[in-house]
Amino acid sequence: MLLAARWRRETGASTELAVATVDHGLRPEARVEAEAVAALAADLGLPHAILDLPRPLPASRLQEAARHARYEALLAHARILKAGAIATAHTRDDQAETVLFRLMRGSGLSGLAGMAAERPLHEVALLRPLLGCAKADLVALCRAAAIPFAEDPSNQNPRFARVRLRALMPLLAAEGLDSVRLSRLALRLSRADAALEAATREAGERLISKGETLRIDRAGLAALPEEIALRLLERAIGETGQGPVELAKLEALLGWITTLEPAASGARTLAGALVRVSPKRLSISRAPVRRTPPVYF
Repeated sequence: MLLAARWRRETGASTELAVATVDHGLRPEARVEAEAVAALAADLGLPHAILDLPRPLPASRLQEAARHARYEALLAHARILKAGAIATAHTRDDQAETVLFRLMRGSGLSGLAGMAAERPLHEVALLRPLLGCAKADLVALCRAAAIPFAEDPSNQNPRFARVRLRALMPLLAAEGLDSVRLSRLALRLSRADAALEAATREAGERLISKGETLRIDRAGLAALPEEIALRLLERAIGETGQGPVELAKLEALLGWITTLEPAASGARTLAGALVRVSPKRLSISRAPVRRTPPVYF
């Protein structure tokens, strides 16, 4: 917020700035902290809103649920303001933790590319202009500007996997795997991911026939490099199914398709999509809804 206000003042930019703080309803201190942000925003001449979540967060996978709810609240507020972008203060340290977290979860190359500096969030752009900055530099900036800041106690709670990973960072840095190198890895993987996505788009234009049911040329799919074939399948299933596609399940599906005899047929479901294989093509459509049989007494 401070840097954005300085940027607009020093550059004379006409960009309108507004500030929003999400109160997740998890800590009583959070409201006081949000009100402190509102006071600072007022000092900087910026409008501020405190956003409450429409429903309580679930106890399981709390941090993930909080993140999704936070972005939903910010997006809804951006739409009210007719804002073109949402900017967050994720740092290089956050990027390093994200890469390690996704590595632990078994993510593919796209996941290991980390957070993008800019990506679409529906019709709004999500901006992370501080991904190249160390958190310590931002803390020093606040201190130099005499701006108080709060430490979220959940960032010290070993219940959360990210906190446990954060505790490992000094040990990894001592071996040379610091936030700079992890962020550089994310950048390089992001470049590779963009190249693979371009190849996947080209393959899709050649091999996919669109309609209510997507059709993919089977021989053409088999001739693709495995990574491109996986991405093409993921894209087709994502367009017709109902949920995210797990990489391990996608790999198993492609393995099943490629080991079928050329003249064989079969069908499987994945992520709400029905994948039918015939000798010449794959047909991918929305899987039928499973109905619970009635119980008679």
